[in-house]
Amino acid sequence: MSGSSESIADHKPVEFKENTSIVVFGASGDLSKKKTFPALFGLFREGFLDPSCKIIGYARSKLSDEDLKEKIKPHLKKPNGDKDDEKVEQFLQLVSYISGPYDQDEGYHALLKVLEEYESANSIERPHRLFYLALPPSAFVSVCTQIKKLVYAEHGETRVVVEKPFGHDLQSFRDMQKDLAPLFREDELFRIDHYLGKEMVKNLVLMRFANTFLNAAWNKENIENIQISFKEPFGTEGRGGYFDEIGIIRDVMQNHLLQVLTLLTMERPVSYDAESIRDEKVRVLKAFAPIDHNDILVGQYGKSEDGSKPGYLDDDTVDPNSKCVTFAALGFKIQNERWDGVPIVMRAGKALNEGKVEIRVQFKGVPSGIFSDISRNELVMRIQPDEAIYLKCNSKTPGLSTASRVTELDLTYARRYKNFWIPEAYESLIKDVMTGDHSNFVRDDELDVSWKLFTPLLKYLEGPDAPTPEGYAYGSRGPKNLTQYLESHKYAFENGGVYQWPVATPDMPSNASKM
Repeated sequence: MSGSSESIADHKPVEFKENTSIVVFGASGDLSKKKTFPALFGLFREGFLDPSCKIIGYARSKLSDEDLKEKIKPHLKKPNGDKDDEKVEQFLQLVSYISGPYDQDEGYHALLKVLEEYESANSIERPHRLFYLALPPSAFVSVCTQIKKLVYAEHGETRVVVEKPFGHDLQSFRDMQKDLAPLFREDELFRIDHYLGKEMVKNLVLMRFANTFLNAAWNKENIENIQISFKEPFGTEGRGGYFDEIGIIRDVMQNHLLQVLTLLTMERPVSYDAESIRDEKVRVLKAFAPIDHNDILVGQYGKSEDGSKPGYLDDDTVDPNSKCVTFAALGFKIQNERWDGVPIVMRAGKALNEGKVEIRVQFKGVPSGIFSDISRNELVMRIQPDEAIYLKCNSKTPGLSTASRVTELDLTYARRYKNFWIPEAYESLIKDVMTGDHSNFVRDDELDVSWKLFTPLLKYLEGPDAPTPEGYAYGSRGPKNLTQYLESHKYAFENGGVYQWPVATPDMPSNASKM
């Protein structure tokens, strides 16, 4: 890992409970308004953010304290309705605002004054300062330089949260890391990928390694294939010019879905601490074979079949000759003892028939003989919406019949955990920052390995010999060759190229969900 010579082990994390200063850079922007401040409020509402904390918004916009409060107030969620109004007002009392440039000293002098007055008034000897950069990557280095220069807690604790994207390719990531590494220790930096805060993703390590029956079957001898899918039911909606520089692979695959895949395939960590988990994620990433350019399916959405929704190229901000990928299915091979020969498919797309993110682990068929034509077992973990885990299995039909039918062992969170508060991803991750837990944040060497894996593919897809993406209709299941592609990776469909959710029960007709 890069950074100073002082190791993470030398620096025991301090839990930020009371008297913590939280500075949100980019406070006037959409990300902070819709995600950061609502997450802070969710923690406050549930008792995980102490009322003694101070929250300071910082941005270039000329706003008053009240202006900022009015901006964020409509986005603060109140699960208990009007009963939470008092909590909202109490939270807003913690919030203030400073206007200033990101790359000049003046605003940071004003920020330092507010921080020191707060810490003096509360007799804080070891300041706890948390800086959240809800900013584009182009501003990271300027802001981090100013933080280290003027508002770093020299005799206390400093934590800095940066949002993805962490670079555009391998070289841009390395350039960014080269600039950030001298400023902060690796344990002071929290690179946030909000997918690692999702309840089902955080459950993967425990599900795999705390259940003997799953752990014993988690290998090439028992698993036929693995599939991770991400589906959005909307297109770029006027933001095509922005998306044209990114594409679906950078948007969700190199980061969100790869994080899920490493947690699915890594070896058992020696302990539950952050570095042990992140060590294993890096180790399995190093076992990934280069992505085969002949083992991909790329697409770009066109108009909906009824003509009501525009195609990607209909966006005025998009180059009419753009080959930007809005759908991709990628085949992965992991060259280690556990996974050698197991096909793994990661797929993601915009403007599809539904919105969901899920993992499907399909097990091998039973040996030839008595049940040779029976359905395969399949473990499905739905990350969003409506978290659920279910295992498709075979059972005798009740009564005199000896026929089998597919049924499920079903853990749908909304039914099983009715009275539980399930935090949203940003709430969970900010709480991890405050406790100093890096388990669900991305380490520098992990990013380096992941960019090494994806950069050659991105250069191919964006180069002069880039393939033309296969067209698919807005609102469809994706490119027409998708079913054939999945079958070529050994996925066996239950019924005519569609998945089943929920599995049919005796008093309910089969309800098949399209891919």
